[in-house]
Amino acid sequence: MSKIGDQIRSNTELERTKISVEEWGQDGEPLVLFSTPLLAGEFSRLQKKHKDFINNPSVDGLVDLIIMKAQDAEGEKVFDIEDRPILLRQPIGVVTSVATALMGNLFDLDETAKN
Repeated sequence: MSKIGDQIRSNTELERTKISVEEWGQDGEPLVLFSTPLLAGEFSRLQKKHKDFINNPSVDGLVDLIIMKAQDAEGEKVFDIEDRPILLRQPIGVVTSVATALMGNLFDLDETAKN
């Protein structure tokens, strides 16, 4: 690896975001999810499967993002591909809200690129 590549790797610490989902909670407590920032490689996988995801995010793409990124407090994935049908039967507002929180500032970057 190059000197700069080593430098970037040693300086890369992924801060986790905490997301509370009231609608998916239990006993009056929200479900708490965590996520690291969406990485370039992860975004590339989403784009390959869901063409033009950044400009036209589909519900299928949002659900795949949730499956890909949602973690528990220990950093383990909380959903797998078998949860896809369940997530697709959730209210669109909840799916959009969770996916947006998992994406972080992705759409802010898109707006910056347009200017």
